Amino acid sequence: MLAERIDEFLSYLQAERGASPETLRAYSSDLAQFAQYLEEAHGAEDPDIKALELRHLRGFVAGRFEENEASSIARKISALRSFWSFLAKKDYTHENLASLLTGPKVSTPLRNYLNVDEIFHLLDSHAPDNALGVRDMAAWELGYGCGLRASELVGLDIKDIDFEQKWVRTIGKGDKEREIPLGRKAARALKTYLSRRMELVSGETPPGALFLNYRGGRLSSRSLRRLFKDYLVRAGLDTSITPHGLRHSYATHLLDSGADLRAIQELLGHANLATTQRYTHVSVDRLMEVYDQAHPLAKRAGAEEQ
Repeated sequence: MLAERIDEFLSYLQAERGASPETLRAYSSDLAQFAQYLEEAHGAEDPDIKALELRHLRGFVAGRFEENEASSIARKISALRSFWSFLAKKDYTHENLASLLTGPKVSTPLRNYLNVDEIFHLLDSHAPDNALGVRDMAAWELGYGCGLRASELVGLDIKDIDFEQKWVRTIGKGDKEREIPLGRKAARALKTYLSRRMELVSGETPPGALFLNYRGGRLSSRSLRRLFKDYLVRAGLDTSITPHGLRHSYATHLLDSGADLRAIQELLGHANLATTQRYTHVSVDRLMEVYDQAHPLAKRAGAEEQ
């Protein structure tokens, strides 16, 4: 019967395939929805696997288009394919009906963040041994270490850096001022740059501007983008990443290390928590782990199961 085979399949995924708790949760939910659909739409409560036809699977998938996004539908199809592959492997059925299912196209957004290893590789890249080189590395360290927008980075003045209190002050969107902790590596890179900054100063240098171009003017966002691409090429990294990707990486790595989403929202200067969520790129497993540890309902459910 269907219910028995689903339980067997989930046990197989856990014991023999080493599936993550999140994968087990997702597949269990998807297959439970499929069983519910069969009962409601076809009056088939816990049917025999061999009695199911392709039309049953297609009907289930078609019915999800009004309720689920393309990515969720694609996952449900994946769950059905894996389940039917298991059934065929165990000779519970002679045909993998789910292999004939087609799903919606899932758009893949361009990645605009670096993982931890890539960040370290970028920051360890060999820079020119001159004022421009130390300026670039200070900009990358500060952009990643403080999660600054490119416009915020190039708009900084020297007075915005408080080495004693270890803060960086910046004006973000909506003219909102915020203070961000200044880490040791970023502070060290900034001090190295400031010791060489006078080599770039000219008679037209804006008073107090932190990051200067080779002519002594304030570095522009456009120049920052061009420079960043040069360093990505030098480091052999994805050149589609922009300087804004340092900000995405900052948020992602904080959340993946256990930081509170609300705290990250404050550090990034977002008015809406939903915006912060879009800035992070962590595994679903990690999000479920945070939920299980922190959400009161998750804790209560766990206690009841024990």
